[in-house]
Amino acid sequence: MEVKRGIAVSPGVAIGPALVLDTEGIRITHRTIPADQITDEIQRLLKALDETAAESRETRERFTARLGPTLGNIFGAHESALDAMRKPLEVLIRTHSYSAEYAVSSFFRDYVKQMEAVAVRFPESDRAEVRRRTAEFVDIEKQVLTRLLGQNSEPLQQLTAPVIVLANDLMPSDTADFTPRTVHAFATESGGNTSHTAILAGALEIPAVVGIGRFLTDVSGGDIIIVDGSEGVLIIDPDDATIARYEEKRAADRLRADRYDSLRDKPALTLDMARIQLFGNIELSGEAAHCLDRGAEGVGLYRTEFLYLNKATDPTEAEHYEAYRSVVQTLGSDRPVVIRTLDLGADKFSSVSKVAGGAEKNPFLGLRSIRLCLQNLDLFKTQLRAILRVALLGDVRIMFPMISTVDELRQCRTLLNEVKEDLEDAGIPFKRELPVGTMIEVPSAALMADILAREVDFFSIGTNDLIQYVLAADRNNENVANLYNPADPSVLRLIKGVVEAARKEKIDVNVCGEMSGEPLYAPLLVGMGIRQLSATPRKIPELKRVIRQLHLQEAEQLAANVLNMETARQVGNYLRDHLRRILPGAAD
Repeated sequence: MEVKRGIAVSPGVAIGPALVLDTEGIRITHRTIPADQITDEIQRLLKALDETAAESRETRERFTARLGPTLGNIFGAHESALDAMRKPLEVLIRTHSYSAEYAVSSFFRDYVKQMEAVAVRFPESDRAEVRRRTAEFVDIEKQVLTRLLGQNSEPLQQLTAPVIVLANDLMPSDTADFTPRTVHAFATESGGNTSHTAILAGALEIPAVVGIGRFLTDVSGGDIIIVDGSEGVLIIDPDDATIARYEEKRAADRLRADRYDSLRDKPALTLDMARIQLFGNIELSGEAAHCLDRGAEGVGLYRTEFLYLNKATDPTEAEHYEAYRSVVQTLGSDRPVVIRTLDLGADKFSSVSKVAGGAEKNPFLGLRSIRLCLQNLDLFKTQLRAILRVALLGDVRIMFPMISTVDELRQCRTLLNEVKEDLEDAGIPFKRELPVGTMIEVPSAALMADILAREVDFFSIGTNDLIQYVLAADRNNENVANLYNPADPSVLRLIKGVVEAARKEKIDVNVCGEMSGEPLYAPLLVGMGIRQLSATPRKIPELKRVIRQLHLQEAEQLAANVLNMETARQVGNYLRDHLRRILPGAAD
């Protein structure tokens, strides 16, 4: 038995036989053709390109219908790339008498070398995006060569029993046929939590672990594998005791899901009838249905930066509109949808990251998020136009991220008004009045919350960034991971100050970071005055269960006690003891 650890990107436990995807690729030898065969060779190439593009188009339509346009756009980018390469490939065949296979191989290898040469000029954080794009071009090459060589490698379409997919990495063409029915989980040697495959796993709710490092040489097809997507663990050839333990864990998860299912349509009320609103955080339009399935009252955070992934160009206004429309129509006109404008940061990638200047020495303190948008007004206004238009369909709200000064917020509001005037002048229907909010995720914003509260209709506290900026600890840096702690008294005091500022101006305040999805912190946040929590949809039933066991007065006393504590350790122990008392076993 071997235990491997990687990055947990989609929770859950799966046990089953391995399907190891081919990692060898296709090797092409140098070959030229006689002059009288060049025309036929070009036609053979164009046919292969047409067939590959047609499959990408069909897959894009299928993914868009199933999971929304964001994932579908991955294959739209493939279509665009295939179209752009027609002429240079034809020139290679005419000029050098290359075979179609060698022309394709030569073209792609030269392109990959150019991308890799460019990558060395960027910091490591941005090189991951170049590696991802390089891998996708290799994926397109493999698809075209497969058609030229008459090969067919589509094991997922031929499955008759469920499997756990193992691979070095997974490309869009590999995952096109993933369904929870045939693929119970996957694990990869490479990849990160922003890859399209990780996003797909979350949307399908398939357990997944990526970035494990080399392990494929230790596995054969059919070997029994365990994937724990909650802990980021892959177990190869588990012994009987380990299988039994994970079977119990999987059964407990199912029982918990069944128990939570009974709470779906019940309100999140404390025992003394205080109402707490629970909303879902989503990245993909297809996840809106998960919010309904888990009993969310709406979407408290729609992260829109994933519209920019896997695209050579920035999304158009129509693409923005279609993604937002899908979410609003899924939820219905009476449930709120809070759309956060582009929050591109050092840990997120898109075509605009290079416009932003990828060589920044300290990107977390650099040109990111709202700062990026305010320096790319066409990009920003395109998104604002789509939000204003789709707001006619339901309860749509707009939220600006990473506001650090009052001037930044006022600039955003001025631009929003300019976009309204542009739409009005063009005779395009839009919603003139819609709630406008700001994220509180920078210490300066938390300290100025009393002023910012006069400028907006609601706050949303982004605890992920707030914690790392307050404690100067990158949440992805294992060397300082011990410092990144939501229970730190400095963080809690800032949150309490934000809540008080919002209360004075009578505006809503929500918490939408990972902290809001942890049952451990729910009593504390409620006791501090939070009446809205926004979390990953699968967290909502568990939060609701905790809230329905709370007494408001007890939660308020708990918060008062915690705010007098001096260390995160004291706070954490106190909260765990409280949670065990109201829900035995919940804090273990």
